[in-house]
Amino acid sequence: MTSTDDIKKLRERTSAGISDVKDALDAADGDTANALKILKEKGASIAAKKANRSTEQGLVEVYAHMGRIGAMVEVNCETDFVARNPEFKELAHDLVLQVASLDSDELKDLLAMELIKEPSKTVQELITEKIAKLGENIKVRRFHRFVLGE
Repeated sequence: MTSTDDIKKLRERTSAGISDVKDALDAADGDTANALKILKEKGASIAAKKANRSTEQGLVEVYAHMGRIGAMVEVNCETDFVARNPEFKELAHDLVLQVASLDSDELKDLLAMELIKEPSKTVQELITEKIAKLGENIKVRRFHRFVLGE
């Protein structure tokens, strides 16, 4: 039997739904590490199913660091409903912070980059988690970094 404390702790780490966390912990016989793997696999499976869906909505997020570095990112989703969701807005903000610290203009480099806030995850893993949670395909369409004097 899975305890509510275990469910709560894993849910805080993953932002997955309560029933998904409980099912993963039950399948892993209470082993948190295995439950995390199960949840990642499930998230990846959900993201793969949504990968070909059109992303025509979204938002542009802008960030300036001390007036010397600027970053801009366009993050797309399927509906304006999700684009207005606070979690989607937070994702866009986290992505623009990543862009500000990235010294590349390649999308693959951005997606492979370790998160500033959580180095155990990559940007792609964060996006995959949000796809699973919000239920829509999410893509970074484009981004740009500006450095004063360059």
